[in-house]
Amino acid sequence: MSASDLSQEKPDVVVIGAGNAALCSAISAHENGANVLILEAAPLERRGGNSHFTGGAFRFAYNGIEDLQEICTDMTEQEINEVDYGTYTEEQFFDDMFELTKFRTDPDLCEILVRNSFETAKWVSRQGVKLRPGLGRQAFKVDGRFKFWGGLALHIWGGGPDMMKALYDNAESKRIRIYYETPAVSLLRSGNRVVGVIAQHQGKTVEIPAKAVVLACGSFESNPQMRAQYLGRNWDVAKVRGTQYNMGAGLRMAMECGARPHGNWSGCHSVAWDVNAPPYGDLTIGDQFQKHNYPFGIIVNSNGERYVDEGANFHSHTYAKYGGIILEQPDMNVWQVFDAKVAHLLRSEYRIRRVTKAESDTLEGLAGMLEGVDGTRFLETVKQFNKACKTDIPFNPNVLDGRCTEGLAVNKTNWANPLDTPPYHAYHVTTGVTFTFGGVKVTTKAEIEDQYGGMIPGLYAAGEMVGGLFYNNYASGTGLMSGAVFGRLAGKNAARFAKECDSAQSATMAD
Repeated sequence: MSASDLSQEKPDVVVIGAGNAALCSAISAHENGANVLILEAAPLERRGGNSHFTGGAFRFAYNGIEDLQEICTDMTEQEINEVDYGTYTEEQFFDDMFELTKFRTDPDLCEILVRNSFETAKWVSRQGVKLRPGLGRQAFKVDGRFKFWGGLALHIWGGGPDMMKALYDNAESKRIRIYYETPAVSLLRSGNRVVGVIAQHQGKTVEIPAKAVVLACGSFESNPQMRAQYLGRNWDVAKVRGTQYNMGAGLRMAMECGARPHGNWSGCHSVAWDVNAPPYGDLTIGDQFQKHNYPFGIIVNSNGERYVDEGANFHSHTYAKYGGIILEQPDMNVWQVFDAKVAHLLRSEYRIRRVTKAESDTLEGLAGMLEGVDGTRFLETVKQFNKACKTDIPFNPNVLDGRCTEGLAVNKTNWANPLDTPPYHAYHVTTGVTFTFGGVKVTTKAEIEDQYGGMIPGLYAAGEMVGGLFYNNYASGTGLMSGAVFGRLAGKNAARFAKECDSAQSATMAD
């Protein structure tokens, strides 16, 4: 499609961005009667935003297997009879949000997220996104039976790539137009109301009038200057897990319109990421550079010392915080170390071809292979750790088993196994940024608020643009759900606003 084609567009709703939140916004707006246009900065072959890189964890409240079967209608007999799905009630979801954010989550937005999560999961499934039990990722087999431990019973089958393919196919079936390599650069305004977008397409600047605009184009994690400015020292050198196109443009455009900043602008979601991964996400690898099974081993820095409680909680409740702590370590990289006893618990990401790994039949041999690490101190650390493990407590990866250490400067709370069974293997990781927590303040209708408590008419936000949900930490699968919940909400209300504009215009013409 050409610049002349774009200049002829007169949509009711323009959605800026083309990831999960944006596609959910566009589909929802279409369902509510709007003529929808999507603008995406990336080329077609790199479309999908951060959502393309996700492993597919999808957090929602459910009361038992009957709820899950409403979403995953083709569960096998084995999946029904040999798996303990437990529950993940709204109360449990609230508890996780409050605990992990230290009660700093915006209560109104958190309630929107939690209360709408189950219905949104069903809605996403109806859009063609396939969800399946996440066996082996959020459940382990013990005594012949799988048991889910983190609330993430269903994962998106095929992860981000298959999710985005389903949403794109859905959008295309609805004839929602998508212009690629077309970054929005500013918003058109009439008084305090947003009335369209100015975009760049094929070297030309194009004005696109619209009755409502949804900003769903990510936060500023791809922008090293903004990371240093808001997150602090060393964050400019962190690797980026996902897209290179989330440069903070949506936030800038919103602020230029007087939007109210909200949430934890000095915080972000970041994880342990292969030290030799490229600066930005690689679509051929997806999320496989991540290394999340550290609760079953130990982590050492270049001094050869442990510095965090690897077993403080399930990885889903610590990984998004522990990634950033790596930047505080000497040389800003660390090693995750395991022995053969837990090798079967490590996810597929530890077995990809492009992995920075060391392996030896002896701890002494491994010590000499850990690049940049004080080998003598590493061996002392392992010796002290092994001696401190309470091996009389049974090991169980499905629960917080209390198998701990005693007497160390940094004790391990759960899953403390001595490193005593060769071969020993270690993985070299640094920090990978997923998304930043700061954003704009939105109402319970996903309308963007201005700096003085009012709202900016015609302007909505979804996904990473929404500030206030997360602080300091994060529970896996919440981001995709947040994008879907607020995307669906923003699209619906943007479409309704557009209809109100049409009705007001018709009334004026009648007068």
